[in-house]
Amino acid sequence: MIVGTAGHIDHGKTSLVRAVTGVDTDRLKEEKARGISVDLGFAYLPVPEGGVLGFIDVPGHERFVHNMLAGATGIDFVLLVIAADDGVMPQTVEHLAIINLLGISRGAVAITKSDLVDAERLAEAQNEIANLLAPTALHDAPMFAVSSATGMGIEDLRAHLFAAATAWAGRSAQGRFRLAVDRSFTLPGAGTVVTGTVLSGTVAVGDQVVISPSGRPARVRAIHAQNRAAERGQAGDRCALNLAGEQISKDAITRGDVVLDPVLHAPANRIDAKLQVLASETRPVTQWMPVRLHHAAVEIGARVVLLGDDPIPPGGEAFVQFVLDQPIAAAVGDRFVLRDTTAQRTIGGGAFVDLRAPARKRRTPERIAQLEAGAIPDIDQSLSALLDVAGYLDFSGFVRDHALSATEHDALVQRLSLLRLPTSKAEFVIAPAAWLRLKNTIHEILTVFHADYLNLPGMGLERLRLQLEPRLAAPVFIAFLQGLARNKELALDGAWVRLPGHEVRLSPADEALWSKVVQYVGGEGRFRPPRVRDIAGYTGVSEPEVRRIFKLVGRMGKVDEIAHDHFFLRGTVAEIVQVMVSVAAIATDGYFTAAQLRDRLDNGRKVAIQILEFFDRHGVTIRHGDLRRVNKHRLDLFGKPSDELPTSSTAANIEANGRASFPVGRPDFKSGKGREPVLGGFDSHSLPPNPLSPKLGVR
Repeated sequence: MIVGTAGHIDHGKTSLVRAVTGVDTDRLKEEKARGISVDLGFAYLPVPEGGVLGFIDVPGHERFVHNMLAGATGIDFVLLVIAADDGVMPQTVEHLAIINLLGISRGAVAITKSDLVDAERLAEAQNEIANLLAPTALHDAPMFAVSSATGMGIEDLRAHLFAAATAWAGRSAQGRFRLAVDRSFTLPGAGTVVTGTVLSGTVAVGDQVVISPSGRPARVRAIHAQNRAAERGQAGDRCALNLAGEQISKDAITRGDVVLDPVLHAPANRIDAKLQVLASETRPVTQWMPVRLHHAAVEIGARVVLLGDDPIPPGGEAFVQFVLDQPIAAAVGDRFVLRDTTAQRTIGGGAFVDLRAPARKRRTPERIAQLEAGAIPDIDQSLSALLDVAGYLDFSGFVRDHALSATEHDALVQRLSLLRLPTSKAEFVIAPAAWLRLKNTIHEILTVFHADYLNLPGMGLERLRLQLEPRLAAPVFIAFLQGLARNKELALDGAWVRLPGHEVRLSPADEALWSKVVQYVGGEGRFRPPRVRDIAGYTGVSEPEVRRIFKLVGRMGKVDEIAHDHFFLRGTVAEIVQVMVSVAAIATDGYFTAAQLRDRLDNGRKVAIQILEFFDRHGVTIRHGDLRRVNKHRLDLFGKPSDELPTSSTAANIEANGRASFPVGRPDFKSGKGREPVLGGFDSHSLPPNPLSPKLGVR
């Protein structure tokens, strides 16, 4: 258990710690000379039943409240020190307010210098203290009249601390490791040593850690926990870590840094929080108000962004956003304290709610509902509420920002029966009820679509995504569809989504027409098929009818329009792609000419150039003058139709652009200048939509 002192200057905090532990915590020359504590002091006391009490002695002078805050964050039990002769003083009140804001509810009161007053004054002081504590979490804290000079009451206080330590369940050692650095120094023969309180998790000798927010990697060479050499340290321990690494030195690590598990390194510079303003404040918290934010051992400048309509009055509580001068390492639920920029008064404090706060749309009702859910202390209830609000959640970020371990991650998924949606960058989760609603909605949409468009193989991915509520981000939507496809609840075919039983069929008349014209674009002449007007001449069918049937089967994914009125079978296009890859493989640096492709296809220079220009438009080839090279990331664009899931490159393109990477199935894709929009297929005049177009961006 970590015991921290609190109280006004010259009320005997350091003397009391020395009387209880036998250790003088004033270690600086300035502290010895001036007789006051300037910085944090540390002492340790073995508990008879086993274990060690750690003491953090904080300065009481108003100029050093920032140092007091650096020590107060890591304590489990507060020892409020008040001199019997002075009674309650300004820093007594401020320190108590800070303790209350940090959520510390276990403690005791030491009424020092009790030997200097009579019984009447001591009773008066006790009554004054009781009134001060009444509205705080320490309202039931026991009081001990003590004297560090005579030893009066010290044994009783020490016995109470031992009993409290024995009853203390300790902080949970679950979670990933975090240690807030309050000192960094060098020891001869050892190197860089940092000390601090372990906020969560455990650390062992040999562990790889990161210094955040700087991101410097380090290795733990040795550990002292509660002033004893140890192989491990855990949450609640005062630890000294001997660190090694190329970028590690005494000056590279400062107070306020956090040594943590590498998985947790994700500094935040914009944080949403719930702020409680002290009732003793004389003015409200206003929009863009400058403040000093204290968290763990760090002090940082920040601006307050109000998320409500009005300033927050004294005694009020509201959600706010902090825009920090520099990023910090933190976790959701961590407590903080705000002070004014002159360091003269404490304004308020609270807890962090969201470390990835948005810069836009931060005051919408939906966003406030998310913050209400995120502020729920119970993690299961909070996650459930967040899923109710948003529908789905970035679970990787949630687990990281709550400093949860891999074991806690899996247990949370199991307890709430969450369904996972893995993407290349993060894992998302969705509640079973939301999964079922989305699945049923997709089934209904596809049923209607198939009825309206019998001759289309399916619906475009992006067109389907934009009709759903909640609207999943493109990578999450792909993961969701892949899960349904694995369960055979729908089928994916390139950029199409369809119900498993859907089969595209031409009408009998169109089937007869197609069988008439298809023979002219297949067989040995497949690399140089005739154009529409030539086929019309061969078959005696009118040009518009031949063109219509090619457009129709193009929407079905059977042909591609390489140039105007020049159609190739989809299988032929896939074959040409493979020929092109083999030509590039033996070409110098992978660059080949139209003539080289022409010679392999034996279809003439003009047709070869048209084919290459078609591939240029769709990114399958990249042109440099008269030379081209193959873009391997787009080779699956003209693969043969199948019921398989999208390939990795297709999924990557969908994720990168927030939409399907190729234009089949897009209603804004046209068949040529001045022509009617079509629902799919490729043609000679169409280009993929501009990725910067606001119409087609992720919504």
